[in-house]
Amino acid sequence: MTECCYIKEILKGFNSLLVGMRVTMANMFIKPHTVQWPRETAPLPPLFRGHIMMIANEKTGFPKCIACTSCARNCPSQCIVVTGKKPEGEKKKLADRFELDFTKCSLCGICVESCPVGALDFSRDYALASYTRDDFNRMDLLAGLASPF
Repeated sequence: MTECCYIKEILKGFNSLLVGMRVTMANMFIKPHTVQWPRETAPLPPLFRGHIMMIANEKTGFPKCIACTSCARNCPSQCIVVTGKKPEGEKKKLADRFELDFTKCSLCGICVESCPVGALDFSRDYALASYTRDDFNRMDLLAGLASPF
C-alpha cells in the first residue's frame, strides 16, 4: 500500500513539472514588458495623477490662479498654502505664493476640481527623488511661471 502512494506522489510531481514547463514555454516567446530605466521610460496611462501643477495663462504667461483659496479650503489634507496680491494696473488678484506640501498630499484631485478658473491640473512627473524631505515639504508651484510682482 505504501508503494502505491509512493508511485502516485511521483506521478503527481511529474505532472506538476510538466505544467510548469508548459507555462515557461508559453511565456518564452512573449515580448517582455520591462524597460531599461533611466534610458527608457514606461508609457503613462492617460489618467495618471502626478503632483498638482499651476497652469499659465497663454496670453500673459502669468499663472491663471486668482488666489481665491478654494483649493486650500477644500483640501482634506490641508497641504496647500495660497496668498495673493493685486498687481498695479490689473483688475483681479493674482497668486504671489502657492506652496504644496507633497508629503501630506493624497492626490485626491479635489483641489483640481474645485478651482473655478481651471488653474490647477495634474502633472505627468513620476520620477520625483531627493536626498532631503525639504524638497517636498514646500513645493513652489509658481517657480517656473512668469510673475507680475
